[in-house]
Amino acid sequence: MEKTNRLTFTNNPELRPQNPHEDSPKNREPYVVSEPLKKAVNLALYLKRPLLLEGDAGCGKTRLASAVAYELELPLYRWDIRSTTKAQDGLYEYDAILRLHDVQTEKFNELINDKRNPANAKDYRTFGALGKAFDLKECPAVVLIDEIDKADLDFPNDLLTVLDEPWQFKIKETGETITATHKPIVIITSNKEKGNLPAPFLRRCLYHYVEFPNDSKLLQQIVEKHSDQIVEGKSTAKNLVDNAIERFLQVWNEGGLFKKPGTSEFLDWLKALHTFESEPYNATKLKDDDLLPYPELLFKLQQDWKKYTKKTQVS
Repeated sequence: MEKTNRLTFTNNPELRPQNPHEDSPKNREPYVVSEPLKKAVNLALYLKRPLLLEGDAGCGKTRLASAVAYELELPLYRWDIRSTTKAQDGLYEYDAILRLHDVQTEKFNELINDKRNPANAKDYRTFGALGKAFDLKECPAVVLIDEIDKADLDFPNDLLTVLDEPWQFKIKETGETITATHKPIVIITSNKEKGNLPAPFLRRCLYHYVEFPNDSKLLQQIVEKHSDQIVEGKSTAKNLVDNAIERFLQVWNEGGLFKKPGTSEFLDWLKALHTFESEPYNATKLKDDDLLPYPELLFKLQQDWKKYTKKTQVS
């Protein structure tokens, strides 16, 4: 990242380990950080509180965690939330059936996996994303809790029992109490699929709404960060990029869309413009034509599709 867009934490030097952690992302995340978002991250680090991110799909909420972990050389543990997810899932899982199997196997003098001992209950518990972060001794970890609103309404408040003092949880099957040596850096994303999150949970978090980069200069920076992915190691065509940004923002801002395309859709569209055909799409044609090429990449609802492909459908 260029200096102007780096997620710098100069006021938190103790966050960085002496050497990059083995679970730290190995590749730099091509992420353009706005000043307000950078300040929100730094506030969350300073206050040691979870950072709750909301924003339209594709605006970069999820990828921020990887950018922070890479910048600080810290481990990243991701927890993808589903409708059936419970708070304990992120702490640990205990495989009682496997332990019973090993006990039976041992009775018949059969070979048991040398990494497991039925007499030791700890061999049958596996830490989840939060559990791994709590168990770390050498440094804090970045924990991404992705799409928290997919779980039931009790889930966010259940998290409060561990994401607060004394920052610990118990494993009843082993009798262990796991206390965090370093409070994890928790980044939570939400798309508001089930409405607002519970008030007690919101009070515990810092909140930031990730705006879509509705600005040609910001989109240009994003293109520069992702240029290798867009053109597969070749150079981007400047006129094509400029005209693509202009057309995309025109569509995004003119209103009437039921689901506006996000940054990820824009980058996929730009890649198709450059590489789908044997030659890049004609920049002048892109600027002058009424119809957009490759609308499949931008529009995901029938109403939006019909609006921008109407002439094609009639012909």
